[in-house]
Amino acid sequence: MGVLLEGRFALVTGGGQGVGQGVVRAFADAGVSGVVIAQRNRDQGEAEAQHLRDSFGIDAHYIATDVTRRADVEAMIAATIDRFGRLDILVNNAGGSFAKRIEQHSDEDMAAALDLNYWSTFWAMRAAFPAMKAQGYGRIINMGSLNGVNAHMFTVAYNVSKEAVRALSRTAAVEWGGHGITVNVICPSSMSPAAIAYFDANPEMKTRLLEQVPIGRFGDAEQDIGPAAVFLASEGGRFTNGNTLFLGGGTHINGVSWRPQVDD
Repeated sequence: MGVLLEGRFALVTGGGQGVGQGVVRAFADAGVSGVVIAQRNRDQGEAEAQHLRDSFGIDAHYIATDVTRRADVEAMIAATIDRFGRLDILVNNAGGSFAKRIEQHSDEDMAAALDLNYWSTFWAMRAAFPAMKAQGYGRIINMGSLNGVNAHMFTVAYNVSKEAVRALSRTAAVEWGGHGITVNVICPSSMSPAAIAYFDANPEMKTRLLEQVPIGRFGDAEQDIGPAAVFLASEGGRFTNGNTLFLGGGTHINGVSWRPQVDD
């Protein structure tokens, strides 16, 4: 992808594995000048930062961050700007889900999901806005989920929090577009360590899901998700604002029948 992101500096939460890792490697391949990986898992984050330095020669740095803590999120934004002098690209990727029937959810369950998937994104966007406004340039990419779009069963906390992220993103796209800031959402579907472990334990589910992917295969984080993030982050994506890109090989069209096992 050459030098599409040359001279730009990025922050990616959860960039040490899965989709986030695919995005940071695609950014590096596109010539990004510097990237910060922010997440809780230090081993993953530091290993990926080292990989980016060794393989691409870019300024890559890991910051220990718990995105469910507002102070941590605000600190990661400040540290990135302090290190690079600016923040051009913010990718809110860190997130997670659990399977449980709606009626079994406690208030604490819902609050925890919102902290991880929604509030973390809001805090990061709010903290990044002053710098992006001042420089007249910003690319914000938030990770949504087809779980929410297709209303998959038994993941209501995740569905609600991810759909809240889409509403936040569209609203910010309208309010912040005049400052040179675009805000878009990617709903990715790709293999990850968690997905591989799940499918290894549930091979029949893997077969059923694969049959419902029109393109006939599962996605790859670096080759299928990363390049779309590069597009949104580059000058080529400057007129793309407030959109959701469904990167699931066509699974958003008719939905996917996916029902994890839960206790009654």
